[in-house]
Amino acid sequence: MQITKHKVVKIHYTLTDDDGEVIDTSEGGEPLEYLHGVGGIIPGLESVLEGKSAGDQFKIHVEPEDAYGDHDEELLHEVERSQFEGMDELELGMQFQVDTDDGPMVVTVVEITDETVTVDGNHELAGVALNFDVTVGEIRDATPEEIDHGHAHGEGCHEH
Repeated sequence: MQITKHKVVKIHYTLTDDDGEVIDTSEGGEPLEYLHGVGGIIPGLESVLEGKSAGDQFKIHVEPEDAYGDHDEELLHEVERSQFEGMDELELGMQFQVDTDDGPMVVTVVEITDETVTVDGNHELAGVALNFDVTVGEIRDATPEEIDHGHAHGEGCHEH
């Protein structure tokens, strides 16, 4: 069976940056399971997986525009520290979900002063070229429910 739209696919992978630093891996754990063709993984990886079969192995380099995008300076916002009143500790790297005109967004605290807090709405891998070492595992037809929901449900029951 080949990977095409609406197939549920399991892959094992190791993700590194251009310096060879491991960013993420499924090694020693469960494979990543996703519904193909619905944008559940980065476009640069999904396009290369199209047509692959179980057991296929490959390496791919994905530029930022086909991954998490370029770093967008417009997603950096300085807000008054008073917006965080009531928080016991505010630390660099903390993440918050905020409501925007475009819907919810996760922001990361990147700078703290006595008066302001700078938050960044970019994905942590925005602007980073990614290198994947992938082995394709199981491939199966998605269930009608998975197609309707737009994601794989995995083994066993699934509740929303």
